[in-house]
Amino acid sequence: MFRSRAKTEKALTDKVTVDLSQPRDPQAPKGRPTPKRSEAQTQRRRAASSAPTDRKAAMKRQREARRVDLAKQREALASGDERYLPVRDKGPVRRFVRDYVDSRFCIAEWFLPLAVIILILSVIQVQNIQSISLLLWLGVIILIVIDSIGLSMRLKKQLRERFPDTPKRGAVAYGLMRTLQMRRLRLPKPQVKRGERP
Repeated sequence: MFRSRAKTEKALTDKVTVDLSQPRDPQAPKGRPTPKRSEAQTQRRRAASSAPTDRKAAMKRQREARRVDLAKQREALASGDERYLPVRDKGPVRRFVRDYVDSRFCIAEWFLPLAVIILILSVIQVQNIQSISLLLWLGVIILIVIDSIGLSMRLKKQLRERFPDTPKRGAVAYGLMRTLQMRRLRLPKPQVKRGERP
């Protein structure tokens, strides 16, 4: 009855176990004693003095890891190694789409060189040449659209036959975007020759 209040509080706080894994109700008691001001200040100073060096070291390690990952990705894009390819290029479906597109001649891959030639022709101040360049623009665009529609229909059919249960979302668009790049500039590099069926 006449015991010291500080001793009884200390005894009670020793018995309390803290479970920080579960969120606690804001109205509930915290279940641990409030640290003394001097202890809290030393903890804050210790955290403040160690944080920047640890953060710098962590950032440096993170940059180094990112650099290594990017180097592996570049090598994989050149060699076709599936393990280190970016996520958009991984998987058997994407590999088949790349091989299917690379094995064919597509008009769309010549769009950029043809566009430069047509642009030069349209700058020349001769009426006949300018009208020819306009017709060439129209012809190239129509040929690319027809070629792309045919390629997408054939590619969808092949994907349905070869990968009936595998998700194929975005595979045809991936192939059409690949046709717009010149063969030598495509990444990942083509693994099949023209005319070679995948």
